[in-house]
Amino acid sequence: MRKLGKTFWIVIGIAALFFIILMILSSVLQLGERLRTISPYVEYAFYGVSTLLFILLIVRPIVLVMFSPTFSMDSLFSEEENTRHNYAMYKRVSKNLLEAEYLSDEEKQAIKYSLSDPVTLKANLSEIFDKTIKKELNKIIVTHAESVFLTTAISQNGKLDAIAVLTINLRLIKELVMKCGFRPSYAALGRLSFSVMTSAIIAESLEDMKFSEIFPQSSLNALAEMPILKTITGSLAQGAGNALLSLRVGIICRNFLFMNLKGMSKKEIKKMAFAEAIVLFPRVIGESIKKVPNRVKEVFNNIF
Repeated sequence: MRKLGKTFWIVIGIAALFFIILMILSSVLQLGERLRTISPYVEYAFYGVSTLLFILLIVRPIVLVMFSPTFSMDSLFSEEENTRHNYAMYKRVSKNLLEAEYLSDEEKQAIKYSLSDPVTLKANLSEIFDKTIKKELNKIIVTHAESVFLTTAISQNGKLDAIAVLTINLRLIKELVMKCGFRPSYAALGRLSFSVMTSAIIAESLEDMKFSEIFPQSSLNALAEMPILKTITGSLAQGAGNALLSLRVGIICRNFLFMNLKGMSKKEIKKMAFAEAIVLFPRVIGESIKKVPNRVKEVFNNIF
């Protein structure tokens, strides 16, 4: 039954990646047809640039993640017998962490001293995850969620928003994997692929989101319906919605990487991810709004 579940999510992940490729291909072909009216050479140049960007932004992150080393993340390790059975895995995790620059000397020493005892080693790794690794990975998650917010809040095109969410979330997963030195299982990657695809679909559908639909009883709705403010509030709402989904994707990926050390099930991971995303959400919005003037300034500098 468990094997069937793994196979199911692997198939779902492959299908999700295939759908993502089709969605990007459809958008590129539509824009290429429009450019054809200018010149066939402009169309061909656009296809060439799009192919290069596709390799760099989509194919490369996927390949780096797929070929990273992995550990078995499909069983829980609450009993001492299971802990000893997976002793080799804990040592491989420890080897990666001992090379990490963000761990303190005391934490590295604690890992080294417990390498001979699998039970103590697991306890130390779990504690270090809560105190240090989690914070480090959260920085990466928040940074990418900010990028999603700024990009989709400024953009007024649903298809561009979807592609932006896709590329940023794939880069987020890649950086989390590279930071840890290993990836989740293929079944977990299948779930992540489905989450990334869902986020992109939602990003495209948020194009027509209105402030009044989020806060139907708010007294600010009258102001929000003014022409200029309507555009601004709608854009901010789109960016905020996409940023929240990106936070969820990052948190699920982070927890998949260490679920065996924490004794968490996949069901618990999905349940807790959204709650934790809500906690990080104000931080993302606050930092993103501070960066909006600089982002707008950069756009005008590029134009002029």
